[in-house]
Amino acid sequence: MRRSSAPNVWRIQHLLDRITIKPADLLDQLSLIRLVDEVRPHEFYNLAAMSFVPASWDQPMLTGEFNAQGVTRVLEAIRQVDPSIRLYQASSSEMFGKVRETPQTELTPFYPRSPYGVSKVFAHYITVNYRESYNMFAVSGMLFNHESPRRGLEFVTRKVTDGVARIKLGLQDSLSLGNLDAHRDWGFAGDYVRAMWLMVQQERPDDYVIATGISHSVRDLVEVAFARVGLDWHKYVKVDPHLIRPAEVEHLIGDSTKARLQLGWQPSVDFAGLVHMMVDADLERVAAAPRALDRLSAL
Repeated sequence: MRRSSAPNVWRIQHLLDRITIKPADLLDQLSLIRLVDEVRPHEFYNLAAMSFVPASWDQPMLTGEFNAQGVTRVLEAIRQVDPSIRLYQASSSEMFGKVRETPQTELTPFYPRSPYGVSKVFAHYITVNYRESYNMFAVSGMLFNHESPRRGLEFVTRKVTDGVARIKLGLQDSLSLGNLDAHRDWGFAGDYVRAMWLMVQQERPDDYVIATGISHSVRDLVEVAFARVGLDWHKYVKVDPHLIRPAEVEHLIGDSTKARLQLGWQPSVDFAGLVHMMVDADLERVAAAPRALDRLSAL
């Protein structure tokens, strides 16, 4: 992880007694070379990125440095130190952008609609290039949206489930969202991480689309989340035009037939189960906060 004055390890707090954290930075080639040389891993999973799509318009150059050139630095560090290391590179459904066909497969042409998507296309192809040029075991997973209770609050899924929890507990009276008609293929992150691992265990490196194959709108997400706590979403949700992307990706849905046949992978959590999981986790978390407890005790 990058060095910082304030640690940001809340997502892995429960793992800190089982893992070792090492310093490195995707912007610093030497730090990556030193890291790979010191650890000499059998498998390297590059999940690091500037991953909040709307912010990529605010910082397009930095997005490219992390998401595109950062991947090149990782590949080059592995190539220089130990080319036998197996690399997983996190590609993205955002590479398909303004989709050329529905559903999207490994052969669907890319048409990214954000600096984030453009940077991920570069990362995807530089991974393919190193695999073919240096005979490295480097694979890319074109993962569609994968969510869990550990998702950051800036993403729409957690924004909705956190908002629902706060509204239910009387700590918030409305929820502002952007385009309710945008569709995504949402799955459970735990299922998708299993797919990452399966890709790296194969005899030959290849690229795979990982998706549920079922698309839902933001409106669907809102309806299921509010219904979980017995509330009518129409009374609380407000559409804010400022939250709509400059170039929207309207409809993403993946075809993971290749992964199902070659990896034996399939998702275990459906859309409703995922949303319920996230709402329940946010209810528990928000209710445990001191301000919520004080408010509840006064009722």
